[in-house]
Amino acid sequence: MTAEDSTSPPPRRPPAGAAVLRAEVTEAIRAAVFAELAEVGYARMSMEGIARRAGVGKAAVYRRWHSKLPLVLDVVPAVAAQGLPVPDTGSLRGDVRALLEVSARALRHPAVAQILPDLLAEAARSPELAEALHGALREAHGGIVAAVLAQAAARGEVPAGMSPDLAVDLLAGPLYWRQAVLGAAYSPAGLDALASATVAALAAG
Repeated sequence: MTAEDSTSPPPRRPPAGAAVLRAEVTEAIRAAVFAELAEVGYARMSMEGIARRAGVGKAAVYRRWHSKLPLVLDVVPAVAAQGLPVPDTGSLRGDVRALLEVSARALRHPAVAQILPDLLAEAARSPELAEALHGALREAHGGIVAAVLAQAAARGEVPAGMSPDLAVDLLAGPLYWRQAVLGAAYSPAGLDALASATVAALAAG
């Protein structure tokens, strides 16, 4: 139980609003969400279970998120974009290859391999979850891809103003198909070939 969840009266009135949301409690809750998703899945996950796993009171969870849907939509895309800094290798192919490498490694993570198919299956049954999850994931990755395309356009490698949506599809689609659906990881040579094919498609506009 953290100080945030203590029922004993504080020595003085704590500040109101976001100032009382301790960072270590928030991080414990985020970690608990991933552990719960991997172990029990979205359908069986509960705010109570998250609080218990995080070692905090339910109030600490509800103070941040009013239900599990916004909680998952906040946590999953944020983690999905972690480890994906905007690469700047000096070429579009180098940048694409770097993004493919990091994304492929993320998809191989045991927790991600359990969580992502489960969330997508739930999204197929819930239009609300599908719309929110797909939008959140695109937003998380779209900014990175947009920055890569802007760098490439400045170098004259792709037309200016290209929408990042197609680039996200070209980058993520083959990886998910190969690793999440077929269960076969790309080799380094395979990622090289995929990077070249992706760049050729983007350069064609």
